[in-house]
Amino acid sequence: MSKRFLCTPLIAGLALVLASGLAWAGTTFLTMGTGSPGGVYYPLGGGMSVVIQKTVDGIRCAAESTGASVENSRLVGLGDTDMGMVMGSVAYKAVHGQDPFQDSYPLVALFQMYPAPEHIVTTTDSGITSLADLKGKKVSIDVPGSGCSTMAKVILREYGYDLKKDLEIAHLSQSESVQALKDGIVDACFFNFAYPASAVMDLAATRDIALVPVGEDLADTIVEKYPYYLKTTIPGGTYDDVSEDVLCIGDSNVMVANKDMQEDLAYRVTKAIFENVDQGKHALVDIHPIAKQLTPQNAVNSPLDLHPGSARYFKEQGAQP
Repeated sequence: MSKRFLCTPLIAGLALVLASGLAWAGTTFLTMGTGSPGGVYYPLGGGMSVVIQKTVDGIRCAAESTGASVENSRLVGLGDTDMGMVMGSVAYKAVHGQDPFQDSYPLVALFQMYPAPEHIVTTTDSGITSLADLKGKKVSIDVPGSGCSTMAKVILREYGYDLKKDLEIAHLSQSESVQALKDGIVDACFFNFAYPASAVMDLAATRDIALVPVGEDLADTIVEKYPYYLKTTIPGGTYDDVSEDVLCIGDSNVMVANKDMQEDLAYRVTKAIFENVDQGKHALVDIHPIAKQLTPQNAVNSPLDLHPGSARYFKEQGAQP
């Protein structure tokens, strides 16, 4: 057989490799830390990575399942991952080197994804309509050490309650709290999650519920003293029986990046995500309904400084911190 014909497949293979290399030349590869498959971060992050990859020229993006907030803060801060989904309070503590972090990490926010208001839920039969009405009542604040429990204690103490003398505190899980409120074992429950929440809707299906608001002055005091929390509102009509807007203290859920991310890259990534929230074949609302809260107004409400690239995009949309 002629050497010329033997070489032809080799030459063709080499040409294919070279062509493939040229196709990837100039391509930016991004990774995104999400969370466990059972939570919101995982599917939403997967949808965002698809949007970035399909709609932004020259960028490939892969979402990775991680241990969520604390792990993502470290991964992004160390430059091992480009972006990560993190609770706002955790991100703030990572930046400032507060427990559970021993070091500070150079994180900035690309955007807030959605708030997680602290729901204070009761039944209309309880007669509770304000924080003042909780005195002497049995109140569940979630399991010890949880973010919900921590925030509940902040709200109650800043209001002026002595948690050992003025209230009967129960540390029940979310499912246990729902059942206890249904059975009249507790008078009110604190929950921390994005709205609309299945636990509250489950309760509203069998009981007439009420949400207890946090007063404006108290809310201002808390966010000034605890800058990783934010004021947020559960819109009226979110739950049956609750027609008025309800002011809450909440945590945020933030997409973080390392502050060294290039400005133009941050701009293009942010623009792609927000232009595909509810439009196009890759619309994020088709992945998870929480994506409806991906609005420029929500996005800039972050406990971390915004990256200059994403801040530029939101300024173009008329939203600024």
